[in-house]
Amino acid sequence: MRIRVEGKTPLNGIYRPSGNPNAAMALLTAALLTPEAVTLRNVPDTINTRTMLLLAERLGVKIARLDTHTIRIQAEQINRRAMTPADTGGLVSGLLYLAPMLRLRQQVRVEIDFPLNRIRTHLEALRDLGQDVTTTSGAVEVRAAPWEKKEIILTQASVTATAVVLMLAACLGKETIIHNAACEPHAQELANFLCEMGAHIEGIGSNVMRVLSPPALNGADVTIGPDHIEAASAAAIGAMCGGRVQIAGIRRADMRMIAKTYWQLGIHLDMDEDVIFVPKHEGLSLSPREEDADLSVETSPWPAFPSDLVAMATVIATQSRGTSLVHEKLFNNRLLFVDKLKAMGAQIVLCDPHRAIVMGPSPLYGIYMDSPDVRAGLGMLAAALVAQGESVIDNAEVIERTFAGVFGKLQALGAGITIE
Repeated sequence: MRIRVEGKTPLNGIYRPSGNPNAAMALLTAALLTPEAVTLRNVPDTINTRTMLLLAERLGVKIARLDTHTIRIQAEQINRRAMTPADTGGLVSGLLYLAPMLRLRQQVRVEIDFPLNRIRTHLEALRDLGQDVTTTSGAVEVRAAPWEKKEIILTQASVTATAVVLMLAACLGKETIIHNAACEPHAQELANFLCEMGAHIEGIGSNVMRVLSPPALNGADVTIGPDHIEAASAAAIGAMCGGRVQIAGIRRADMRMIAKTYWQLGIHLDMDEDVIFVPKHEGLSLSPREEDADLSVETSPWPAFPSDLVAMATVIATQSRGTSLVHEKLFNNRLLFVDKLKAMGAQIVLCDPHRAIVMGPSPLYGIYMDSPDVRAGLGMLAAALVAQGESVIDNAEVIERTFAGVFGKLQALGAGITIE
């Protein structure tokens, strides 16, 4: 997919983010932990969720689409013990199917086409739970081993590893205590969903959780919450483009640190419990502080500022008066996209793969961009929308791997986006 983006167009109207895709994928797999019917509402129609739904059907699960964003799942059986990269689409989230497959098949083989170090935390967690794990250069094999009580600590606060452990604890263990657990909104949604299915989980929203499993999990009917990353991205785009935008259907609790960081970068958001009001911004300027120091934007595990918004924060910094240090503490190479911003006219010094110094405001100019990174995609789209002239983004479908219908939603606000 190629899109053409005409910048400098004010946006006005109401934007409604889709359901959280990470929560959708976790809840979809958790629905396979019971033979009873499970109904999921507000499921986002992204490439990733479609891949996970197709894999569930390949495993023998019955899936009925009740409407555009509502599905009913019933996993009376799972007829396979193996998953290939073709099944998972290369997604690490395919590992979420380990728990339901181990529950019914006791042995699972997952073929992978990425380095094992990407899932080291997941494999260590499985071993700490007493599962029999064997690895080769191209596959992971796991044999199920139920337990009475386990207390483990994750080497990283990984969302996917936390989800795998939560689901295994709900169906294979009797009592499980998890330290250094991820506590992002989608991790909380999974924990609350498992409680709806009959599990007892203490410490939801913290990094220490205690899981007591029921004799069997039951069906449930739940609505997936809004995607806070999409909501925050739309708010930033609205503020930088001018005009007035409302982001409807958000959860205020998910936006607190994001709003605070945006305020430091010069974007002011008015929030109710379920709506963000983005007033018209005539210009952005870093917030005044008593300290005689430049602003530092740092990513850290939730509830701190999320790594998935580091690209958007960098784009905001290019438009805000002052000097900012953007520090990506969690992942390597997530700042390499700044070369594209520099090509557009941004004044950025990339210190190392984790730190960039941004001097603003800088006028941006439209360019040709190829293959935007999934996480940086919305940030690059934002840069194109605030740039002078036309930008062309090739392979733009990767943006909709995670953000459902985002181009159409922005077009409805007046954004100059043409899909070719």
